[in-house]
Amino acid sequence: MRQRVATVVWRVVLAAGLVCGIGLLPWLTHTDPAHTVLKARSAEREPTPEVLADIRAQLGLDGGPLHLLGRWLGGLVRGDAGRSWISGADVLPDVLQALGASLLLMAVALVVAALTAGLICARTLRLGARRRLGGRRRGGTASAVIASLPEFLVASVLATVVGVQLGWLPALGWYGAQWTVLPALALGLPAGAVLGRLLDDLLPGAFGEPWALAAAARGLTGRRIARQALRRCVPALLPNLGLFAVGLTGGAVAVEQVFDIPGLGRTTLQAALAQDLPVLQAGTLALVLLAALATGATRVAARLLTGPALRDGALSSLHRPAPPAGGLLPVLYGAVLPAVIGVGLTRDPLALDTGERLLAPSLDHPFGTDSLGRDLLARVGHGALDTLLLASAITAAALVAGVLLGLLPRVSAPLVDTVNAVPPVLAALLVTAVAGSGAVTPALAVGAVAWAPLAAHTSALLRQERATLHITATRGLGAGRWYLLRRELLPAVLPPVLRHALLRLPGVALALASLGFLGLGAQPPSPEWGLLLAENQPYAERAPWAVLAPAAVLALLGALAVTAAGGLRRPRRRRGRSTAAVAGQPAEDVEKELAAAR
Repeated sequence: MRQRVATVVWRVVLAAGLVCGIGLLPWLTHTDPAHTVLKARSAEREPTPEVLADIRAQLGLDGGPLHLLGRWLGGLVRGDAGRSWISGADVLPDVLQALGASLLLMAVALVVAALTAGLICARTLRLGARRRLGGRRRGGTASAVIASLPEFLVASVLATVVGVQLGWLPALGWYGAQWTVLPALALGLPAGAVLGRLLDDLLPGAFGEPWALAAAARGLTGRRIARQALRRCVPALLPNLGLFAVGLTGGAVAVEQVFDIPGLGRTTLQAALAQDLPVLQAGTLALVLLAALATGATRVAARLLTGPALRDGALSSLHRPAPPAGGLLPVLYGAVLPAVIGVGLTRDPLALDTGERLLAPSLDHPFGTDSLGRDLLARVGHGALDTLLLASAITAAALVAGVLLGLLPRVSAPLVDTVNAVPPVLAALLVTAVAGSGAVTPALAVGAVAWAPLAAHTSALLRQERATLHITATRGLGAGRWYLLRRELLPAVLPPVLRHALLRLPGVALALASLGFLGLGAQPPSPEWGLLLAENQPYAERAPWAVLAPAAVLALLGALAVTAAGGLRRPRRRRGRSTAAVAGQPAEDVEKELAAAR
């Protein structure tokens, strides 16, 4: 009971700290809120001292940030979130309306994500139901390409091709069910590809458990066995599913911008840029509450799906020792990507030639040229130095932080929920307020939130691994926590989390690209890949190669990461000596290490 109360208190403290930090945003950035509000209200009006003084008096800015925050919190207790500094309208109805639009979009996007994940796992489910997983080839190229597609690029292509050229579905606005399809596809396809890869990684372990062998021996149909295998694996992914749900609600800023959707992500973006603090604080608080509800729902669902086996320590391990998955695909992708980058590095990325603008691919320009006549291959190659190195460093730091915090779930779970509730754009603005603007700001903003999915994955896997029979037996032999963590838990959990981190590598690059697309990342004339996509997106219909070139290299990076991750497996233990039946290790080694642990 005390631990639950402590967790609730910790969650409340984090949420309050986030809301208070947002309330201090104008003062942290050393900007005049009155000037920013005036520009948002009327860009043509002169910021005279009299006009600014009148705005300060209207908003009560002379009382300072603590006075404003206390007044807002006092009204929130009474159900009043204040009035917008820009429009003067009540904040709560507008935020609830935006939240409703985002929740509807999130629900449809989750359906798309579930269908996409099901298609990715269909082959493994079919082979596992037929007991033929032994000869399965590990692919993942198609899912890696889908997961690597930038959401804003997918949204732009769907809006242009499906919405405008073909006229099959509406491309702009938010007036009914038909208007949810294209943005849900843009959000759900990449999310479903990531979830599908994580689920496909767990399914072979479920099909190899004793219950699956016994079910097949009793003559149960392959369809029933496949359904139970899904039920066995889904609890480990539910925390990440909750993170996706919150991220799709508040983090779909770019997609909402493309399709002109009045969602919560777009509302918080506009409020953050205009420093409309009441709207920004209410929107962030709504996302924090949604994150808490999503976490509670996923925990309840995990307990219902797992049953008493989780409590009684009667599960089998999904992460058994296995030889690394070989293949030529990682070698092929690993050769093509450096070759493309190497050729691009030999060219000048800044050479302008307006007479050759938007040229199609040719021998002189294999990737074509952009709107200023610059060689796209050169810009892709030079941009890789920034994008890949930065994304790799962020991913490595996120992996270390995610694993360490995942080992402390009572501390990290509320922190994960709070961090995940912050849209990337707002995170970038907060980082800018604290660290200042510059080339490092997008990396700090992405790194501040990139560890959360890995921490949630680590905690979920550890929770299930601790409930396995061999851990219960080893603990019964007298093994201490350090012994279990070092010899049993970490060897089982680290490989899948590392594969997850590699799968997230293109996503980190995409997060940097999204900030560039929204004008918060790299600035011209930098050849950073996100900026390349943002610069050339207006010409996608006339010169599709201008956006396909950087998108194709991102997809190649995703394919390389996924196929290389398949080679990261828990190594088999050496055979040939007497083993302890419960621990699966040489008995004399167990006795020596247990004696040292005591």
